[in-house]
Amino acid sequence: MLIPQSMEQKLISWNVNGLRAALKKDAFAFLDAENPDILCIQETKLQEGQIDPILEQYPNQYWNYAVKKGYSGTAVFSRHEPLSVSRGMGSEEHDQEGRLLALEFPHFYLVNVYTPNAQRGLARLDYRMRWDRDFRTYLSGLDKDKPVVLCGDLNVAHQEIDLANPDTNHKNAGFSDEERRGFSELLDAGFLDSFREFNSEGGNYTWWTYMFKARENNIGWRIDYFCVSRRLRPALKEAFIRSEVMGSDHCPVGIILSV
Repeated sequence: MLIPQSMEQKLISWNVNGLRAALKKDAFAFLDAENPDILCIQETKLQEGQIDPILEQYPNQYWNYAVKKGYSGTAVFSRHEPLSVSRGMGSEEHDQEGRLLALEFPHFYLVNVYTPNAQRGLARLDYRMRWDRDFRTYLSGLDKDKPVVLCGDLNVAHQEIDLANPDTNHKNAGFSDEERRGFSELLDAGFLDSFREFNSEGGNYTWWTYMFKARENNIGWRIDYFCVSRRLRPALKEAFIRSEVMGSDHCPVGIILSV
């Protein structure tokens, strides 16, 4: 079934940090109350055929697997049938890790992404910068055709209010000047950070290390996002973080769109 001409939709994104582990924790029980139209997940850590069918309330399910076993991976579960589905950017360098799924719907493109981590000591920062550049070009190309809804783990805390301890993290992965600049350049290319359209306060995080009781003490980072094309702003009705949902070191984030 295709999406009707105008309707309100709830979209949720979650880095599950291993889908099989999340399922063992009954992590998707929260969907009964949330009832999103589209669920995007990252870091599935699966290969094709490694789990039985799940979330059968979503008749349209799409997967992108990494070549490397037990690594990365993305998936989208949708109540609505997309017009088209693509996996990756069409780049040999970037499309080996199952990091990107794009679904075309009548009124927008949905892009689910698991952005590469710059790693300890910024060992992979050069690659991350190439990814950011090429991904921004890819999104801008889609945006010329129709608006884009981007979601996923972008592996960057954009502003100092997006992490609990900015002073000690300026040279660490996820808060380097280069990665933050890359996110700014994405916004400058015509996109909005949906959560910041509704909330300008700190203390709202989406990832916490498993160590040092970080989640219990809310010592976290906001690195999971929904970003939308600027011309979708009138359709953006709400943006939220579900920090109470357990089952991963990340929590779900979401938006409500009226399109």
